[in-house]
Amino acid sequence: MINLRFHQNWIPFCFPFPPSISHLRRTSAKTPLLPLHFSTKKSSTLFTMNVSGAVSQNEMPLALDAKAEEEYASQAKLLQEFTNICSIDKAWTFKSDNGKGSQAMFLVSQANLLANKRRKHMLSAHISQESNHSVSFQWTPFPVEMTGVSTTVPSPSGLKLLVVRNQENGSPTQFEIWDSSQLRKEVHVPQSVHGSVYTDGWFEGISWNSDETQIAYVAEEPSCSKPMFDGFGYKKGDSTDKDCGSWKGQGDWAEDWGETYPGKRQPALFVINVNSGDVRAVQGIEKSLSVGQVVWAPSTSGLEQYLVFVGWSSESGPQKIARKLGIKYCYNRPCSLYAVRSPFHEEEPDKLPLKGNESNSSAMVNLTESISSAFFPRFSPDGKSLVFLSAKSSVDSGAHSATDSLHRIDWPTDGKPCSSAAIVDVVPVVVSAEDGCFPGLYCSSFLAKPWLSDGFTMILSSIWRSIQVILSINVLSGEISRISPIDSSHSWIVLALDGDNILAVSSSPIDPPQIKYGSPTKKEEHASGTWVWMNVSSPLSRYSEKVLSLLSSLQFSIMQIPVRDASNNLSRGASKPFEAIFVSSSSQKDGECNPLIVMLHGGPHSVSVTSYSKSLSFLSSIGYSLLIVNYRGSLGFGEEALQSLPGKVGSQDVNDVLTAMDHVIDMGLADRSKITVLGGSHGGFLTTHLIGQEPDRFVAAAVRNPVCNLALMMGTTDIPDWCYVEACGNKAYFTEAPSAEHLHLFYSKSPISYISKVKTPTLFLLGAQDLRVPVSNGLQYARAMKEKGVEVKVIVFPNDIHAIERPQSDFESFLNIGVWFKKYCA
Repeated sequence: MINLRFHQNWIPFCFPFPPSISHLRRTSAKTPLLPLHFSTKKSSTLFTMNVSGAVSQNEMPLALDAKAEEEYASQAKLLQEFTNICSIDKAWTFKSDNGKGSQAMFLVSQANLLANKRRKHMLSAHISQESNHSVSFQWTPFPVEMTGVSTTVPSPSGLKLLVVRNQENGSPTQFEIWDSSQLRKEVHVPQSVHGSVYTDGWFEGISWNSDETQIAYVAEEPSCSKPMFDGFGYKKGDSTDKDCGSWKGQGDWAEDWGETYPGKRQPALFVINVNSGDVRAVQGIEKSLSVGQVVWAPSTSGLEQYLVFVGWSSESGPQKIARKLGIKYCYNRPCSLYAVRSPFHEEEPDKLPLKGNESNSSAMVNLTESISSAFFPRFSPDGKSLVFLSAKSSVDSGAHSATDSLHRIDWPTDGKPCSSAAIVDVVPVVVSAEDGCFPGLYCSSFLAKPWLSDGFTMILSSIWRSIQVILSINVLSGEISRISPIDSSHSWIVLALDGDNILAVSSSPIDPPQIKYGSPTKKEEHASGTWVWMNVSSPLSRYSEKVLSLLSSLQFSIMQIPVRDASNNLSRGASKPFEAIFVSSSSQKDGECNPLIVMLHGGPHSVSVTSYSKSLSFLSSIGYSLLIVNYRGSLGFGEEALQSLPGKVGSQDVNDVLTAMDHVIDMGLADRSKITVLGGSHGGFLTTHLIGQEPDRFVAAAVRNPVCNLALMMGTTDIPDWCYVEACGNKAYFTEAPSAEHLHLFYSKSPISYISKVKTPTLFLLGAQDLRVPVSNGLQYARAMKEKGVEVKVIVFPNDIHAIERPQSDFESFLNIGVWFKKYCA
C-alpha cells in the first residue's frame, strides 16, 4: 500500500524568489471569468463583427430564432467551464535552503477571454520525500501572476532568477536578476543593441554559464538603417530619426522565417555580464545563419568559455537559394551545431588555433558537418559528452516531420571545440518496429537538465503510437526504457527532474491533467529497475464539479485499425494496422449511438495522442462520440509507415479515415446517418476531400484553415516545398516556378477537384494572418460551395494565424463547431 500525505499550509520558503517579480499581483487559480453574452442584431451588410472581433459572413439571418440563441447561450456557458482549466507550461526544482527536501516552481497559464490573452502565474511548493515511496507537497496559498513577463530562467544553482520583459513600441528590453529576497540587477537594452528576446521555443535559447556570471541568449538583431527622404529628395549620409520635414523609407525587403515570424528580425546571439550589466553581440557567426537553442560548453581553463548553438542557414530550400522557407513545425530545415567563443573572456598572451580547419580562436566551428540536422544540444553533467537530437530523416526526405535520432559527441578534454569529432549514433531511426516494441524517437523538446544522477541517463517525453510516454535513455549504451506505466493508455509529459525523481503530468481524453511524482525502485542484479508513480494533490487539479461530472460519464479506448486491401507492394511498416482513439459516453444505451465527430489532425506528419484537450472534452460533453484517427503517415508508428504517405495524399489518408469509420460502424458504436467530420490544416484537406469523395456519408463538416487547392497554395504559402513533397512524393521536384504539369497534378490531388459532388453543410474557420495556408485557400473553396448552393458558414478571424489560438478566437471557433453540428445532428 502506498501512503501519500499532502499538505497545503503556507510554508514561507516555498517561494524560491520574491513575489514582487510580477509586480505582486496575486490571483486565485480559480479566478472566475465574467460570462460572455451573445447578442444579435439585424444588418443589411454582408459581414458583421462578432464578439471576438472576427468577421462573420452573413450566411444565415443575423436575427436568430429563440431556439438557436438559446443553444449558443447554453453551449457558451459550458465551454467556459472547460476554457477556465489551467495548463502547466513549465516546472523547475531546487534544493531547499535547509537541505531538507526540495522546492518546485510551476509556470501555469489560463485563458483570459475578456483580455484575449493568456494569463500566466507562478505556483510554488515544498517537496518532502518520505519512506515507503510517499511524498508530500506543501503548496503556497495563492499563485502569483507574472504580469508583463516574457520568460523566466533560473540559474543552475537555483539561487538566482532571470526575468525578461520584452517591451513594445521600440522600448528597451528589460533584464532583471533576482535572488531569494530582492531584485539585484536591472539592465535595459536599447533597440540599437538588439530587439526582443526570442521566447517562442524554436529559436529560444537562454543559458547561464556554470559560475553564473554570464547569460547567453537569442534576440532579434538590431534593425538596419533605412533611407531618408525630404522635400529635396534623398538625404545623403547616415539616416537619423525623421523630423517634420522628412520621412523614413522602407529600404530592401528582408526574408523572414514564415508563419509566426512576420516582421521578426533575424535571431542573433548575445551575452550579458551579470555583474557589470554589459551586453555584447557574439562575434564570428556567419551572417547567413539564424541562431537558437544556445548552451554553454564546459570550461576547463577558466580563460575561454565557448557557446554551442543551433544554426539554420538562410539557404534552406532544396535548391540552396537564399530563401527562408517557413520553419515553424518544420523539422526538415537543415541545421547544424556550432561552437563560438564568448565575447567576455580573459586574453591569453599566446592564442592557440582551434582544432580542425579554423585559423583563430574567435572563429565559428561547425561541430556536425557530417549530418544534415542537429538541434537540442545538451552537455552531460561531467562535461564529457555533447548529446543532440537530429531530424535527418525529415531533412533528407523532405517530410516536414519524421522519426528522430539521438547522437553523441565526445567533448575534447582540453575544452577546445573540434570540427572533426566523431558523431556516435545513440538511438537510430526505427524503420519498422515489432509489435509492442519501441517505435522510434518523436521528441518535440528536451528539459534544460534532463540527466539522472549517474550522468549518462536522459529522461525525455516521446510519442509511442497514439500515446505520449516518458523514456529513459542511456547515452553510452543506447539502452531505452519506457518508464511511464506500460499498462496505462494515458499520455505523460515530463516537467522536471528532482534529483533521481521525476515531476510529470498525466492526462487522457477524459482525465484532466494530474501532477505525478515518479521514483525509481532499487535495481536488482541483472534486472531493470521499475518506477513508482504517485498522485500529487495540487490546487491545479481542482476542477469544477460540472466538468468532473461530465467527464465521469465518458470512456475512451485505442483501436487497432487493419489496413484495408493491403497489397504486396506496401512496405512492412505501411501494412501494419494504424490506430484511432475512440471517446464515447459510458451511459449510452445499447442500440443507441451518439452522433459521431471524426477528428483529423494536421501535418500530415503529426499525431493525436491520448492527452487531455479542453475543446475536445467540450464536444464530448455536449453529446458526441469522437473518432480521432491517426492515419498512416502519422508520427509514432515508425519511419516506413510515415513515409508511405507522401505522393498519396488525398487517397491513402482518405481511405484510412473511411476504414476507421467503417470499423466503428461495424462494431455498432456509430450510426452511419449521424456522422460529422472536423479537421484543420491537412486535417481540413482530408475533411474537404471526404465530403467531396463521399458526399453522402457526412451530415455536417467543419474546417480550420484547410488546404483546399494545392495549386493555389503553391504560390502563396511559406512552405511551397510541402506541396511538392506531399503531392509528388519527392522534394527534388521543388521549384518556385511550377510547370503546367505540376500545377495540374496539384489540382488533381486537391479537394477542389471534387467540388461538383459536395453537398455537406460546412463551417469554415479562417485566420486572416495565416501564412501557412493563406485565407484565400478556404475562401475560394467556400465560395465555390456557395456557387453550387451548398450551405456554408464562414468566420474569418482578422488577427489570427494558422493555429487560431488566441483565446477569444479559439473559444468562438469551438462554440460555433458545437452549435453547427447540433443543427444537423438533432
